[in-house]
Amino acid sequence: MTPSVTHLVLIPSYNPGAKGVETVRAARQFWAPVWVVVDGSTDGSKEQFLSMAASDRGLRVIVRSSNGGKGAALLEGLIAATEAGFTHALTMDSDGQHPAPRIPEFMQASMQAPEAMILGEPVFDETAPRERIRGRKIANLATHIETMSGEIRDSLFGFRVYPIEPLVAVMRQTSWMRRFDFDAEAVVRLNWRGVPAINIPVPVRYYGRHEGGVSHFNYWRDNVLLTSMYLRLASGWLIRIPMLLARRLRRRVVGTPRSLHT
Repeated sequence: MTPSVTHLVLIPSYNPGAKGVETVRAARQFWAPVWVVVDGSTDGSKEQFLSMAASDRGLRVIVRSSNGGKGAALLEGLIAATEAGFTHALTMDSDGQHPAPRIPEFMQASMQAPEAMILGEPVFDETAPRERIRGRKIANLATHIETMSGEIRDSLFGFRVYPIEPLVAVMRQTSWMRRFDFDAEAVVRLNWRGVPAINIPVPVRYYGRHEGGVSHFNYWRDNVLLTSMYLRLASGWLIRIPMLLARRLRRRVVGTPRSLHT
C-alpha cells in the first residue's frame, strides 16, 4: 500500500486495552499512514504501539506524558500532521467501535470534496446503550438549532475526515474542545466557518467488558460538559443568526450534498 501524502488516519488513545492494538492493526490494513496519539496511557498500550511502529513504516506513534483528553491529543496530532504536509485527517477511536474497512470510502469522499468534512452517521445495533442513544438525540437537536440546519446528521460520532487547516484554526481560538466536547463543538464551529458536511451511514458496535471493550464515558460528567458547551456556544449562535439564515436561503437555491447512502 502506497502511503498517502495528503490524508492520514489519526487515532487518539487512552488506556484502550486489547482493543487498541486490534484497532490500529485493522486501520493499517486499509490505510497508510496511521498515526496514534497516546494520551498518557498507563495500561501498557504505549509500549505495544511503539513496538508495532518499530517494524511498520506506515505507523507513527506520538506519546503525550499525561492525559489531556481526546481533543488535546488530536490537536497535537493535527499540528504535527500539518507540519508534515498533510491536509486531511480521518479520526477514529481506539476502542474498536469504528469500522476500519470503511476508511478508504471516507478518504475517497474527502478527496472528491476536499473542502468538506466527511461525517459518519452511526447505524446502531442492539449493543448500543439506550442512555447513549437518548443523549445523542438531545445533542443532535442542539446542534441543529445552533447551526440552523440539519446538515450534520450526528454530532458525536468520531469517525470523520476533517480538513486540517480550518479545524486547527478553530481549536486555537478556544481553550475548550480538549475533552469529550471535541466532536460536537468541532462540527458546530466548522459549520459556522462555512465548511460543508457530507454524511455517510456506517455501523457502530459497542463492545462489552467480556469482549475486551473499554469505555471512559462518564454519564454525568460528560453530559454536563456537553450541556455547558452548547450553552457556551449559544452566544456565538445568536450573533450568527443573520449569517446562518442567509446561508440557508442560498443553499435552498443552489443545493448542498448532505448524505451519501451506500
